[in-house]
Amino acid sequence: MVNAYSDRVCSPGETFDRVRPLLAAFGVTRVARHTGLDKVGIPVWCAYTPNSRSIVVAQGKGLTDADARTSAVMEALERAVAGEPAVESFVHTAEKLRAVGRAFDPLNGLIAAGREDIRPDEEVEWVRGADLVSGGDVFVPLEAVLLDRTRPSRFWMSSDGLASGNVMEEAILHGLLERVERDAHALWRVSGQEARHRACVAPEALDDPALDGLVGRIRAAELDLRLFDITSDTGIPCFLAFLGPRGTATAGNLRFVEVTSGCGAHPCAVRAAIRAVTEAAQSRLTYIGGARDDVYAETFRRALPESTRRAFLATPRPFTTPVARTGVPIEALLSHAISCVKKAGVRSVIAVPLSRGDLPFAVVKVLVADLENPDGERARRFGPRALSRAISS
Repeated sequence: MVNAYSDRVCSPGETFDRVRPLLAAFGVTRVARHTGLDKVGIPVWCAYTPNSRSIVVAQGKGLTDADARTSAVMEALERAVAGEPAVESFVHTAEKLRAVGRAFDPLNGLIAAGREDIRPDEEVEWVRGADLVSGGDVFVPLEAVLLDRTRPSRFWMSSDGLASGNVMEEAILHGLLERVERDAHALWRVSGQEARHRACVAPEALDDPALDGLVGRIRAAELDLRLFDITSDTGIPCFLAFLGPRGTATAGNLRFVEVTSGCGAHPCAVRAAIRAVTEAAQSRLTYIGGARDDVYAETFRRALPESTRRAFLATPRPFTTPVARTGVPIEALLSHAISCVKKAGVRSVIAVPLSRGDLPFAVVKVLVADLENPDGERARRFGPRALSRAISS
């Protein structure tokens, strides 16, 4: 059985008790269990922040109600903090930063569609981050770390790499794992169909009781599951799960919302697979509940992409589970993850702390320019890694 708390310094229940007194102050008005809206039974909870600067409904999933409730609450808190971060900033030009020997990254890969890159002589508001590869400070544009949709931004605004934890190291680890996950998914998507389908694995091959329990619930709900090992050259295990009605592979006229997906990355392969499957279940409840304010009416009218339907034609192959990294201290897991991305050619992992130091939780924005980003309205859709993968496929 996988250790549910191997990447956290305390249990989900303890985390909830720590942050509960602060929920109202951060705009969280309600925490609700949504599990029963679906027939699958995989725990999904929601936290509501009506005056949020991004989305109002934050969701959380997990193996237990305690996992899912805490996951939802922590997502709501990290979004609240990212909307109004406790950071010191200063105005300078890139030219002046270079002249005084300060390291900086204008993050051109995150510039929004239709907007121009930062000019060398343009005054910009900068914030300090820590480069976990070089060990030094690096400055990035404040706009690139904000999650405030009430104001215009020259940067693509996203929660990608935004993470929370009981302590800062925990938050950074999960922010980095999310960036690894999004990169791996982007690389899988630009690969040819044959390569994508070869990555299909049988979840039973991971030989884990918790994962088997999830699969059992899915089958009992008369749904089909396809699990893909999309681990990239980072070597950090990453999985993609698809959930759809039984017979999706040969069905016609399915809607986009009838098949959901989820990704997960973790140094422990089983943990990564569990994250992918539970996120796919959470996505089902996103559409069933219909409360998320970033899901629009046209989403429910879209046809299912043919490539998604074809994913269910993939034949699962045997899978050898790597040595599990459970029960490892947070610092060691983070060091391992940084080492993995460095071997894949990542030159910089920037962590920008966003939360006040006196809080019982930490929020960070992790920026990894060398890794691919998820879909979004950016001036640059793909980076070198995706372009290289697409060409070689």
